[in-house]
Amino acid sequence: MSVVLVMQRLKNLKIILRCNIIFLIMFIFLVIYVFIATIVIQYESIYKGDETSITGKIISYSINGNKLKINIKDKEEVIATYYIDTEEELAYLKENIGIGKTITVNGTLNEPINNTIPNTFNYKKYLYNNKIYYLFDVHSYSIKNDNNLLEKAKDYLIKRAYNSKNSEYLLVLVLGDKALISSDEYNTYQNNGTSHLLAVSGSHITVILLVLSFFLKKLKEVPKLIIISLILLFFAFVTNNASAVNRAIYFFIINRINKLGNLKLSNIQVLFITAFILLLLDPFTIYDLGFIYSFCISLGIMYYSNKLNGNLLIATLKVSIIAFLFSLPISSYINYEVNLSSILINLIFVPWISYIVFPISIITFIFPIFNPILSVLLSITNVLNNIGEFISIFINIPKMPFFVAIILFILLLLAKNNKKYLYVILIILGFIKLLPLINSSYEVYFLDINQGDSVIIITPYRRDVIMIDTGGKITYEVEDWKKGNKTYNLSDNTIKFLKSKGITKIDYLITTHGDYDHIGNAKYIVENFKVEKVIFNCGEFNELETDLIKVLDEKKIPYYSCIKELNIDNNKLYFLQTKEYDNENDNSNVIYTELSGYNFMFMGDASSTTEKEIIDKYNLPDIDILKVGHHGSRTSSSIEFINEINPEYSIISVGKNNRYGHPNKEVLDALEESKIYRTDQNGSIMFKINNNKLKIETCSP
Repeated sequence: MSVVLVMQRLKNLKIILRCNIIFLIMFIFLVIYVFIATIVIQYESIYKGDETSITGKIISYSINGNKLKINIKDKEEVIATYYIDTEEELAYLKENIGIGKTITVNGTLNEPINNTIPNTFNYKKYLYNNKIYYLFDVHSYSIKNDNNLLEKAKDYLIKRAYNSKNSEYLLVLVLGDKALISSDEYNTYQNNGTSHLLAVSGSHITVILLVLSFFLKKLKEVPKLIIISLILLFFAFVTNNASAVNRAIYFFIINRINKLGNLKLSNIQVLFITAFILLLLDPFTIYDLGFIYSFCISLGIMYYSNKLNGNLLIATLKVSIIAFLFSLPISSYINYEVNLSSILINLIFVPWISYIVFPISIITFIFPIFNPILSVLLSITNVLNNIGEFISIFINIPKMPFFVAIILFILLLLAKNNKKYLYVILIILGFIKLLPLINSSYEVYFLDINQGDSVIIITPYRRDVIMIDTGGKITYEVEDWKKGNKTYNLSDNTIKFLKSKGITKIDYLITTHGDYDHIGNAKYIVENFKVEKVIFNCGEFNELETDLIKVLDEKKIPYYSCIKELNIDNNKLYFLQTKEYDNENDNSNVIYTELSGYNFMFMGDASSTTEKEIIDKYNLPDIDILKVGHHGSRTSSSIEFINEINPEYSIISVGKNNRYGHPNKEVLDALEESKIYRTDQNGSIMFKINNNKLKIETCSP
């Protein structure tokens, strides 16, 4: 194609694009297209679900401890997980696994599940939006070395980062791969509002462009654009086409064409065309948080560009404020809180990471001799990160409807010409924050925390929040080489759920007894959430309870044990078990309460021995809602006890396919006259009582 013909077509394009109606038509088309492609059309897997072997290309992989995670593309993309048996096998995999290689895995397909605690991350939906419908548990595998040159180049870069000193940071900063960075460090960045700096994004592309432009400055504009574009597109391939990277690259290419062709498009128009192309290529990109944050913040900065005057410090501060404001609707909707200090923190971190740490990371990646310098910079970064966490000021914003987040975003655009709209935003956020305080209902949540117990009681108008047990997953000591740096705590979802309800503190944390599946996460809750008081059961403290008490003493949180009753709201919690036995289960706190005309009973792990003592000692009424003892174990819920209390609804908190065989068939038979809910089948169960009317909801897998 001749240069003259190209210029003529650019001239025609210029005429078309200068008509604003074209952008309106494009926008309407895009909305309809994305709606139909992602909501109207329902996609299903090509697999039947009974396949035991899959052969496909390795798209990406990570090795963390003895856990191998592989994204495999065959008929469609599947995430496969394999646990490595020996150090020799680990060495073999590090040497032989690679991007683009063909792998055959044998094992079983599993459907991902929805979130089972309300208002928490939905992994199944996330995978669906990424066109992944199955997970694969690998029992055995074989690898074939048949990757092409481009894939070999990508694999070389990944392995170079994996095998380098400071590998976790080189991997995340240079290649955008978070596989090796520890959960604790990443969570600190998230809390500070700086986790976006650990994703390769627009600021990283800016640095790369500066370097490439310097080395190619003698070339003419068109050849320079072609070479830079090819290098950037390869970089996008290496970083798995991260949304923020694609946004920056496509924006650069379209903007250069805009200038070369004298199309006279504004930056906002170029940004819109960039979004249009990316969503046209993959409409599900609209659900990618990186895409949403990147485009919203970029739009905000471009839209307010004429306000970014003043010296460098003032202008940078204004950019940080705008970035905070335009990310606020997203963060509020997704995380149920915002960090006010992130404005100041980003003011320091963005230039530090983007213009010092990131360039030195690239240089170190190429020339490892610079590792000592990078180590010093990373140490400084971690110190700054810890300081940022210390000065963070979080504002909780309860769950809001999606349309409210859209309204907030529109108001931010309107505020450019009328600052009064900022006050409207504050009023809306204030109303959302106060809304839970006018809720006149009792709410009782039996949370699905796998094989364990955790109950949340919320009284009307948020006067009291009581947590009975926290759950906890038992971990076993493993060899050092098997240990990964990715940790997941079940209580993260509990805390997020509480924040979504507008709850910022627990008034009473009650532990029924000291078994790990009941209080294993108590220390984590106390360290990461505000707790006013803690109640223990009768009997001597065991090791878990002693460890928790040490934290309570450090935080000056009062605690009590073996109490008989507790005043909450206009009611009481009655602790029926105050006799001391020689085992933790029978020492469980057994709690009875009446909430707005409905009788609740929480049994902990009390056995039939305790049950007999209680029915002999108390004249109990019929129980409306029973938290069944010991996860439905045959040692609890005797037929005599069940007949005495006659529960209308019975809740069994139990893990799916647990190794204990809970719940026991005899217990289920004893409860046959009761409506049974199980957390392994129904997820979390909510009982909401308002005006003496009971409403039951579940959060099913």
